[in-house]
Amino acid sequence: MSTTEEKDRFGEAGEWRLLAPYPGKPKFLYHYIDLLEKNDRYEWVVLYHRDIARLWADFKGQFRCIEAAGGVVETPDGKVLFIFRRGHWDLPKGKIDPGETVAQAALREVAEETGLARMQLGDPLGQTYHMYREEKKGRVLKITHWFRMSAPESALVPQQEEDIEQAVWLPPLELLDRPGKVYKNIVDILDKAGKLR
Repeated sequence: MSTTEEKDRFGEAGEWRLLAPYPGKPKFLYHYIDLLEKNDRYEWVVLYHRDIARLWADFKGQFRCIEAAGGVVETPDGKVLFIFRRGHWDLPKGKIDPGETVAQAALREVAEETGLARMQLGDPLGQTYHMYREEKKGRVLKITHWFRMSAPESALVPQQEEDIEQAVWLPPLELLDRPGKVYKNIVDILDKAGKLR
């Protein structure tokens, strides 16, 4: 791919953005993952390769992958269910148990994390990906499958054993003005669900 084609497809590289071809060596990926973990310099990093399936397989090979599911739960008046955990606002989600479908896991996790008893499963919203490091198990890539859900506004019980301090119903735009951080993936999935317009 030429430099002009790179710019047309991915935008300009710059002080906060890194654009690089993947030469097909997994050790190269390790270097970029390490770079992302150890500094906040880059807003985003784009690696590209003519065989995207190979790039994705090599990238996933750098991690222990965990599948999770969760929901964007909305009331009839447009409020969305949020949780506050470890200094961040989030949506309820969690790991898929063996034998569970992603839809079953999404419903179970929302109920467990918030105490919500009645909800209706809607359409899938897609997936988000985030990486983190566990002290004993190393790097993890969490792939979360998201669903639209609906429920009447009701009392919530945050799952304290999962470090959830609050479970609240909020107008989605109000979330962005509250103290505490919001993960970019959560903003992206709320936007995809049409909740930030």
